[in-house]
Amino acid sequence: ATPAISFLPAPEWRQAVALARPRPLIPSAWAPPATGRHQVPANRQAQTAARLCSHARARAPAPCHALPSHRSYELSLSLSGVLSRAPATDAMKAKRAASMPDDEEKARGKRLQLHGSASEQGLAAAAGEEGERVAEAPETRGLRLLRLLLRCAEAVAMDQLPEARDMLQEVAELASPFGSSPERVAAYFGDALCARVLSSYLGAYSPLALRPLAAAQSRRISSAFQAYNALSPLVKFSHFTANKAILQALDGEDHVHVIDLDIMQGLQWPGLFHMLASRPRRPLSLRVTGLGASLDVLEATGRRLADFAASLGLPFEFQPIEGKIGHVADTTALLGPRHRHREATVVHWMHHCLYDVTGSDVGTVRLLKSLRPKLITIVEQDLGHSGDFLGRFVEALHYYSALFDALRDGAGAAEEERHAVERQLLGAEIRNIVAVGGPKRTGEVRVERWGDELRRAGFRPVSLAGSPAAQARLLIGMYPWKGYTLAEEDGCLKLGWKDLSLLTASSWEPTEDEHAAVAEQKRHDS
Repeated sequence: ATPAISFLPAPEWRQAVALARPRPLIPSAWAPPATGRHQVPANRQAQTAARLCSHARARAPAPCHALPSHRSYELSLSLSGVLSRAPATDAMKAKRAASMPDDEEKARGKRLQLHGSASEQGLAAAAGEEGERVAEAPETRGLRLLRLLLRCAEAVAMDQLPEARDMLQEVAELASPFGSSPERVAAYFGDALCARVLSSYLGAYSPLALRPLAAAQSRRISSAFQAYNALSPLVKFSHFTANKAILQALDGEDHVHVIDLDIMQGLQWPGLFHMLASRPRRPLSLRVTGLGASLDVLEATGRRLADFAASLGLPFEFQPIEGKIGHVADTTALLGPRHRHREATVVHWMHHCLYDVTGSDVGTVRLLKSLRPKLITIVEQDLGHSGDFLGRFVEALHYYSALFDALRDGAGAAEEERHAVERQLLGAEIRNIVAVGGPKRTGEVRVERWGDELRRAGFRPVSLAGSPAAQARLLIGMYPWKGYTLAEEDGCLKLGWKDLSLLTASSWEPTEDEHAAVAEQKRHDS
């Protein structure tokens, strides 16, 4: 069955998808099932979809204005407020004031006073409103925004950029990063589609780069990540689950080396340090190698971890590596000059779409195998990064709608923190997926399922169904909102929101042949 976006009932979602596709561009998995005596022939399905689409487009309001040239189009995008990077206008601040549903109508009245323009009056007239404007129900506005986004994505996929441009202007009128969950989702997806259209015209858009990130946005992203850790169990889930699996793998080891492929602020590792210090047999040496975007940020993270380890009486060393794991030439840089032959190495890998932390996926798998780690822990977003543009767009829209819905329930009165998380983290991820992602845009073939790659490289899964699963359930129970779900599948743990999986945590160890090779190498070295 077709999954429903969190803020729309399933029938309305299916209707919106049907209206948005005059030809079968959306993958068949998203189409309503047609089985048994109710099955409709394929040609009749195509005719029905075409009639529904033409009917929807005939009812759609006319674009606010036409843009005759690429230059005027670029200028209008900069001035129209479509991009969420622009400062919030008074109208947006008025929408932001509507933090409670009862205040929504007052906020819309303020926006009418501020935006009593002919374009908004034209949109109201096209919607059949007379006299004083009546506030739309959240489902009605959310469904309208969903239809616009899907039709706009289809236009982009078919290279119909003028049509996409016109629909983006209407999305900008209805969406806001300070509104309800549907409005916030639409604001960031509209921003991403706008960047995609602009790059199609000019070829000037690129993903979030490492050095500009370190220079201009590192502090804002760090602050947003800490707020995300407080508002949602997703970050803690990835940390606690991986730490529990790592602790079990390091049982009886005296020399420990942890390699974090994207350490950021290192929030995960104090918990592991505390568990290692609580064991009757403490490690004789503890090293952490952290990869990241900025050497300054890495060194600051290393100092904080060193202070915490010293407070526990643990011998600690930190090795910073600026760059991506896929760009590391060999294992010498990762293992370091002080690598001990009897040292137990574990690798932790947290995937996200904020920026590319891996570089070459082929090089990453090769390097991981050559490290011969005792354990690899991976936390992945349950979100595809390959395939055609329209399929990725629909999947991302579904995924981030659930994330925004979860943040709405979890933030409570922390509106500023929630907005920082959505703007600095989730909005940037959406932009990278929609505006940049895809093999045709990047020229790279990305790994879709790392579990399959690790199996081919000589690793096997380690079940997380025991103590890691129990700790994950305890973590979820500590949060007051009840929408989060936990499921076990093939030894992996999946954390979701209202039965939509958001994160998958897995653990991997070398096969018996690899274990034998590692043991033989250690005997040879000794």
